[in-house]
Amino acid sequence: MAGKAIGIDFGTSSIKFYKNGEGVILHEKNVIAVYNKIHTFAVGNEAFEMYEKAPANIVVSYPVKNGVIADIGNMQAMIDYFFQELDGKKKLKGADYYIAVPTDITEVEKRAYFDLISNTDLKPKKIFVVEKPIADALGMNLDVTKSTGTLVVDIGANTTEISVLSLGGIVLSRLIAVGGNKFDEAIINKIRKDRNFIIGEKTAEQIKMSIGSAYANEETMEIFGRNLVTGLPSEITINGEEIHDALNEHFQSIVDSIKIILERTPPEISADIYRSGVYITGGSSRIKNIGQYIYDQLGLKVNVCEEPESTVIMGLGAIIEDPKLAKLTL
Repeated sequence: MAGKAIGIDFGTSSIKFYKNGEGVILHEKNVIAVYNKIHTFAVGNEAFEMYEKAPANIVVSYPVKNGVIADIGNMQAMIDYFFQELDGKKKLKGADYYIAVPTDITEVEKRAYFDLISNTDLKPKKIFVVEKPIADALGMNLDVTKSTGTLVVDIGANTTEISVLSLGGIVLSRLIAVGGNKFDEAIINKIRKDRNFIIGEKTAEQIKMSIGSAYANEETMEIFGRNLVTGLPSEITINGEEIHDALNEHFQSIVDSIKIILERTPPEISADIYRSGVYITGGSSRIKNIGQYIYDQLGLKVNVCEEPESTVIMGLGAIIEDPKLAKLTL
């Protein structure tokens, strides 16, 4: 593709930039730390290190929630910071920008992503919008331009997006408020209720990725937090069965939503999905045995991506690098 082109994936958990000819040039946590309500103190991975540890005058937050920009001011401050950091080395001014957005959100919410880039001082040449399920499929090396039906399930940080694709478009899509952060919240609540023990979100995420599974297991893990009875810092040992009990309801919600989409899918596309199976992606799809769980519930082949958190940005990269895919933009 002639000229400069930048792809941006505004994920709930992390933000990624792709530059034509160079690949992914930024992959940081989508977190900002604001000092005294107005001054940007830190962004990205540096801000994430402060999460749940900052004093009262430093507010650390995620600007994107449930697939949409919840705090436009902080998101603008963060994107401006990253642009300034990269522009000296990468010369991003006057580039074409490709932005991935969820399908099942309002036009106003989609417009917020567009305005975010327009309001920077980088003077973007053109701004293109790509639906996330399309980018997901391209990032998994699937040819979505053909008439073959494809079912993609993106299990993200705040949401799970279930989409049926064909001929370069979205046939059906459903966005549900179930994702990695909900899993963490369920683990925190379970341990608090059953063990009278309080842990933070970072600890819950470590538990989820270490011993969390779609099936009960005998793995154990020592965790640190605060004992509710004594009020003192303490340590306990938890096991995989406890964590499975905490997460099972959310796994079932995802499967139930996939079933709803499949029930509405046209018969010819259903035949394609039966042959090719379900494609699972998104960072939270790394939980152990989630693919096997979906297979056991649906009886369909499950294709699990090796780098599920990167499929959207790599899909944007595919569109940027191949002019034939330009028709997939909105």
